[in-house]
Amino acid sequence: MRIIGGIHRGRPLTAPKGKDTRPTSDRTRESIFNILQYGNWHSGALEDATVLDVFAGTGALGLEALSQGARHAAFIEREHPAISFCKKNIEVLGETERTAVLTFDATNPITRPLYLEPRSLIFLDPPYGKYLGAEALKALIQQDWLKEGAVCVLEMSKKVPEILPAGFTLQDERVYGLAKVQFLVWST
Repeated sequence: MRIIGGIHRGRPLTAPKGKDTRPTSDRTRESIFNILQYGNWHSGALEDATVLDVFAGTGALGLEALSQGARHAAFIEREHPAISFCKKNIEVLGETERTAVLTFDATNPITRPLYLEPRSLIFLDPPYGKYLGAEALKALIQQDWLKEGAVCVLEMSKKVPEILPAGFTLQDERVYGLAKVQFLVWST
C-alpha cells in the first residue's frame, strides 16, 4: 500500500496483517481521487479541503487527500490497534502539523471541537454490511462536523448497499470488485 499521487507519491503506508482491517486498494483509491479531481459535478473538491477520514484504519484516504492538495485532515477511528497504524503513517509522512487523530465511535461522535473547522471532504470506509456509513453521516451532521456542500465518499459492499440519509444527493457511483463507492453532496 502506498500514496498514489501528489507530494508524497510512491511513499509506502503501513497496514496491519490479516483480515481485521480492509484498506481501500491503491487502484480504487486512485480512481476515487481521479473522480474528485476531474469529475464534472463539483469544482476543486481536493483543493484546500478540510478532510474527515471516518473509520480511518490506516489513514490512507485522508493522507492521500493531504498529498493531493487538502489543507487539513482529521481521522476518526475507534479501534485502538488500527489507530496506531494511522498515527504511524502520519508520522512517517511528516504530516503531524496538518492532522488531528480522534478516537471515538463515528456513529456516536463527540461534538466537533472548536479548533477544527467543519469538514468539506468526508471519506467513510466502514465495515461492510453493517450500515454504519449512513448512520455515521447522520450522527456527524448532528454534531456539526460537515460543512454545507461537503463532498462525501462512501465505500460499501456492492451486495449490501447503504441507504442514503436525508440531505445527501448522489452525484456518482462506481463499482470496484466487491466494493461500491458513492460520491455524495450534503446540503441542509
